[in-house]
Amino acid sequence: MEEGAERYEAPVTFGEHHQAGPGLVHGGLVAAALDEASGLLATWHRFPAVTARIFVRYRRPVRIRRELRLAAWVTESRGRRIHVDARLQDGGEVLAESRGAFLHVPLDHFLETPEGRAAGEAWRRRLRQNEG
Repeated sequence: MEEGAERYEAPVTFGEHHQAGPGLVHGGLVAAALDEASGLLATWHRFPAVTARIFVRYRRPVRIRRELRLAAWVTESRGRRIHVDARLQDGGEVLAESRGAFLHVPLDHFLETPEGRAAGEAWRRRLRQNEG
């Protein structure tokens, strides 16, 4: 994906291990899917970005074993702040939606942990291999 992206769409299917009640997806996983789609888009819009806040509205129960559509779009971008709305749909029916604010952060934000430093070093090695 190229920096400056304004929209993201993907299919998503939840399985049995995502259940809260019989046949229904746990609401926290629905929120996580909306956050992930929004966060990916925010990062593609302006690399890198993190979630500052997200509000989720559950409109209908989400059933397992159904191919659903996840979509996110940038509604505003000003300074470090990127606003993204997202929606989870089954056909034309909206099951859940979110509104989020994301912040562009320096890359160092992710290099503060040992795991982040290891990932950064792996990226550097990969870039060097691709250059030579």
